[in-house]
Amino acid sequence: MCLSIPGKLIEITSQLDETFRVGKVSFDGVIKNVSLTLVPEARVNDYVMVHVGAAISVVDEEEAKKTFAILRQLDELHDLDIPDIN
Repeated sequence: MCLSIPGKLIEITSQLDETFRVGKVSFDGVIKNVSLTLVPEARVNDYVMVHVGAAISVVDEEEAKKTFAILRQLDELHDLDIPDIN
């Protein structure tokens, strides 16, 4: 099953241009480096859906928190084993 996890973009850490960027995303306190290439519109404090180390969409905060709560209830987070982009 393909699964994306919502997280909050807390910092842009690398930027080649407007498109090719990497940022730190917080998943309920677990911080991972994530590719932002697919979401050039994402800004610090936005919530993004992350799949296999890449943000794939920007979502609103309420939806992100609901999704994260459901994943937690289903015990589907498994220590947030999301690949870290360096």
